[in-house]
Amino acid sequence: MSLLLKHIGTIVGIEHMGRLRRSGAEMDLLDRLDNAYLATDEGRITAFGPMSEMPDEAHFDTVVDAEGGTLFPSFCDSHTHLVYAGSREQEFLDKIHGLSYEEIARRGGGILNSADRLHACSEEELYQQALERVDEVIRMGTGLLEIKSGYGLSTADELKMLRVIRRLRETTPVEIRATFLGAHAVARDYIGRQSDYVHLVCEEMLPAVAREGLADFVDVFCDQGFFTIEETRRIMRRGAELGLRAKIHANELAISGGVQLGVEEHALSVDHLERMGEAEIEALQASETMPTMLPGAAFFLGMSYPPARAMIEAGLAVALASDYNPGSSPSGNMRMVMALAATQMRMTPTEALHAATLNGAAAMGLSHDFGSITVGKVANFFLTRPLSSPEFFTYAYSTPLIRRVFLRGCEYR
Repeated sequence: MSLLLKHIGTIVGIEHMGRLRRSGAEMDLLDRLDNAYLATDEGRITAFGPMSEMPDEAHFDTVVDAEGGTLFPSFCDSHTHLVYAGSREQEFLDKIHGLSYEEIARRGGGILNSADRLHACSEEELYQQALERVDEVIRMGTGLLEIKSGYGLSTADELKMLRVIRRLRETTPVEIRATFLGAHAVARDYIGRQSDYVHLVCEEMLPAVAREGLADFVDVFCDQGFFTIEETRRIMRRGAELGLRAKIHANELAISGGVQLGVEEHALSVDHLERMGEAEIEALQASETMPTMLPGAAFFLGMSYPPARAMIEAGLAVALASDYNPGSSPSGNMRMVMALAATQMRMTPTEALHAATLNGAAAMGLSHDFGSITVGKVANFFLTRPLSSPEFFTYAYSTPLIRRVFLRGCEYR
């Protein structure tokens, strides 16, 4: 099916063929086109340009009048945990009453709480709950989504989660990548026997996941109180043997060495990064590993924010993701993530946009197909009402500005 959008006030997020990420100072450069059209066919962008060069409308199956709205590339959210059972608002109250993330976990809350709930939930119930969340994030502008397991913590329940993610991938128009995160925490039955649990992850869970082709990536929570550098390395290398590239939770709670390990093991991304020093930045400068920041978690937990300015000024590319999960970031609103990046981490709206689109796609190894308005890329974008400037979109972060969402060249309704 072919689509023509006319009378676009401004197209933003334009990239020329071949650029797979933006780094350093180039993150603050916004390529835009005013008074424009955009054409798609068979789910991909075929052309865009000034209205004076618009092709004949009669050649298209569908014609949409953008009425002067701004066209943005869809968000590429490279770190979520949106397949989960129930909610954890009691822990929200515990935080208000002064308990830390670590204290809640030690009392049986946190990840283990979600694991208990997921174990009691059927695969169909889990799918229906997750389907509502996927619909929610699509309507807020997300067109590419990574979803992790990690609330199963047993072979059967991790596989249950990953099968739900596969079903979401097959039944929704958003592009989805799956990450196996069996090493999210140590299962209750293995508390005090962490090395045995790591063995289970490596020798039972990972082979089972690989046999069914259920995951694209392997992830580990490499941090204080969770998994050590040596355990993380073992899991990453076992995943690599089975064809799964690594992504790492690193440096959320402490400077854990996870960033350097991610670089050493060629991880696609290292995520969280609330605790960062010069050594971590230097390690990333010599790599293609994408540092991915999750300001929604820092906001919800009352933690320090990642040092975005220092990383950008060091010439790094950085990505932004939502960390959508029931305990520390119960929101998949990438526009709010951009606003937090601007207000709390001193990123410009343009830097935040590139971090949430092109660089987010790069954090999934998919920026050749997603993350920008580029001829040949998948036609994922959304239209807003007319804006005074592209920056207004991040500035007025709660105003309902998105009017229409398109995935693979079809309007999402």
